[in-house]
Amino acid sequence: MDERNQVLTLYLWIRQEWTDAYLRWDPNAYGGLDAIRIPSSLVWRPDIVLYNKADAQARASASTNVVVRHDGAVRWDSPAITRSSCRVDVSAFPFDAQRCGLTFGSWTHGGHQLDVRPRGAAASLADFVENVEWRVLGFPARRRVLTYGCCSEPYPDVTFTLLLRRRAAAYVCNLLLPCVLISLLAPLAFHLPADSGEKVSLGVTVLLALTVFQLLLAESMPPAESVPLIGKYYMATMTMVTFSTALTILIMNLHYCGPSARPVPAWARALLLGHLAKGLCVRERGEPCGQPRPPEPVPSPQPPAGPPAGPCHEPRCLCYQEAILHHVATIASTFRSHREAQRRREDWKCLARVMDRFFLGIFFSMALVMSLLVLVQAL
Repeated sequence: MDERNQVLTLYLWIRQEWTDAYLRWDPNAYGGLDAIRIPSSLVWRPDIVLYNKADAQARASASTNVVVRHDGAVRWDSPAITRSSCRVDVSAFPFDAQRCGLTFGSWTHGGHQLDVRPRGAAASLADFVENVEWRVLGFPARRRVLTYGCCSEPYPDVTFTLLLRRRAAAYVCNLLLPCVLISLLAPLAFHLPADSGEKVSLGVTVLLALTVFQLLLAESMPPAESVPLIGKYYMATMTMVTFSTALTILIMNLHYCGPSARPVPAWARALLLGHLAKGLCVRERGEPCGQPRPPEPVPSPQPPAGPPAGPCHEPRCLCYQEAILHHVATIASTFRSHREAQRRREDWKCLARVMDRFFLGIFFSMALVMSLLVLVQAL
């Protein structure tokens, strides 16, 4: 089966039988001779040809002998290698089934001069040699009588339909399973720490690997309007990896928010850092799962900044104490500002971890469901 050119090549034994009224004799008159074997070129032969052949060069018939019986019955068995056109439907590749027809009939004799009928309901597969890629399900025969525009008389023909089903084991191992494993690897980019610097690289590498497999598939498939099943799976997986890579970039921007970033909005703190983080078991290092985050400390009132107004009428030690308290208050204010900025950064990092965990579950479930839907077709 040449799928790209949609040509089926078969090695057949063609058996034709007919009755010739001019080749009859009495066996008693010839010493009991009831059958002879002579070259086929010495007798009349029907001009049966393959209508849908796809061979550029006409193949000569094999010069085999014919068996002629005393009652005029002639049997001609000849081996032949046929190349016929076959419309290949790759929409379910590599779990597809094909139907290829071989139509035999007379080229010049109409139905009033020569009738063509199949010998049985199907062609014989007793001597069939198994193919490594295709499994033959049957070879039924059907007789038709058609009238063409060139002639008024009917033309009978016999169509043998070869029913094929592809053996998908090699394609599953070489094309499908690597793609399934790669697609399951792509969501793990959400599980990588943002500080590793490899989150985006993993997504891009997976996308390039899927592109290579897509090119290998396109080389073996014929150009057709219908996209094969494995091609749809590749495109869906590449789309999923593209979206996951884009989301990874957005999440990394949240992770690396600087000290000047705004605080996490109240709705995001309540929904994402509260309920969703608890449901996804996202916690700080060393914090048990499910334990709520400690409340933020309420800042204590700050003493007024600046030196005390007016001259100091108190003893000298009290003036020194107030100056020291002023410097301590300044240090504490700076420390609180630094801790608040750090707290904002930690909130954004925690929000990025929550989104990483959430999208990890979403994309891993999508990849698993798509892979199972494709692998179920192989059963």
